[in-house]
Amino acid sequence: MTMSKQPHEPRRLSLGSKLKNMFTMSPIAHPTPNTSATKENTNTTNIPALSVTSSENKNASPITTPELNPQQQQRQNEPPNSALNTPMSSSSVLTSIHNSSSGSESPHPATIAPTTSNSAPRRFVELENTHRHELKSARRQEKIGSMLRDILGGGNGKLRDDAVSAIPDLSLMSGLISQINNTSNSEDTAAAQVTSAPILNFSQKYGKCQEVIGKGAYGTVRVAHKFDRETRVESLYAVKEFKRKTQETEAHFNKRLTSEFCIASSLRDINVIHTLDLMKDAKKDYCQVMEFCDGGDLYSLILSSDGGLKQAEADCFFKQLVSGLVYMHSMGVAHLDIKPENLLLTSNGVLKITDFGNAECFRMAWETSIHLSEGVLGSRPYISPEQFRGGEYDPRASDIWATGIVYMAMRTGSYLWQVAMPDEDIYYEKYLRARKDKAGFEPIEGLRRSRCRNVVYSILDPNETRRLSGMQVLNSEWVRGIQLCEAGQRGY
Repeated sequence: MTMSKQPHEPRRLSLGSKLKNMFTMSPIAHPTPNTSATKENTNTTNIPALSVTSSENKNASPITTPELNPQQQQRQNEPPNSALNTPMSSSSVLTSIHNSSSGSESPHPATIAPTTSNSAPRRFVELENTHRHELKSARRQEKIGSMLRDILGGGNGKLRDDAVSAIPDLSLMSGLISQINNTSNSEDTAAAQVTSAPILNFSQKYGKCQEVIGKGAYGTVRVAHKFDRETRVESLYAVKEFKRKTQETEAHFNKRLTSEFCIASSLRDINVIHTLDLMKDAKKDYCQVMEFCDGGDLYSLILSSDGGLKQAEADCFFKQLVSGLVYMHSMGVAHLDIKPENLLLTSNGVLKITDFGNAECFRMAWETSIHLSEGVLGSRPYISPEQFRGGEYDPRASDIWATGIVYMAMRTGSYLWQVAMPDEDIYYEKYLRARKDKAGFEPIEGLRRSRCRNVVYSILDPNETRRLSGMQVLNSEWVRGIQLCEAGQRGY
């Protein structure tokens, strides 16, 4: 889980949206109205670079996002080889595009720009009737200063070794059962089960935290290494260390973290991250222990690609993403923050959904009807339009909307728009008009296969009542025909 610090927004965002990869983001390459649609092929690296609409942003700072009004955006047109072909340093900090602007100005979307290299490593191999992912390890070394502080006993490293599980044997069902069977006998039995097992601290269970793979305003993500001397096997774990938000009370902080852990630890699916433990040290600092995905996250992969992923590569990840969401929805859980940063990958291409800070339980096991959600949740480019309209909405439909944005980001290397509000984003306004025209919306029309285009249009239907469900997406002719890699089929 590799993420970076992000500016404050006037809405509730999950911890995962505060942590991002250490890469640079350039301004978005977005098609102009008169540009002919690009055709999709099996190797998307041959798709021509799209034009950059702001000529003032050739050498823009990596921490700025241009904000032009619609007239300026339509007037300015930059040659396609200006910003997208500029080499970037992989150590530069990722720019967030999730900032909102006030008034009538339309924030310009931002490109997931490729990192150029003379000899790009092979990440995807197409074989006969199948394919194979070969993603390099995403582990990064921690800065030497932080390492020295840990060696000298500073920071949280020493305390974390003594941390113990904050909520033993906690899950959604165990909490519900304890409430339903509120008898003295059941309480005594549960207490006996908890106290009978030896209490192991963090280092005994998960080893030592070493390199940092993500930092943000509200937490840090490290890799814990545990070496078994008997089997001589090293196990790796991802450890997300939480920080309390400014002016957040301890009671609210504890409730927020335990709620996220309850949801995450109750889910068991090959396309959902396995959450193992929630630990608490003497200073009341929390950390969550999860399985480690050595392939990094989908956002980093898109950043490193040349204008987007290959067709079969993006299709494989998309089908795994929808499969994971269908499972979550069957369990009564909606994620409400689907984006590439929250989609982790193993080195052989298994996709796993992570970060349940915004997740909601919309239906309990004994209920037949769902509870609607309210409020704006998630990151702006992926938030469905019904959330901005106010009132209650079906959280499942919002999850499906986000999968369409993610798929188009994988295929084109760009965001379709920055916010799904026609009054604030001219590109979303163009989409609403173009989807009614015979010519269609150019970025989506650039997808070669009509079956694929039809599903994407249905996923990105602004009317949530007409939007496809996750199961309908899986049962569509296009997705049924997607061939998963061998690792994606078996889950490891």
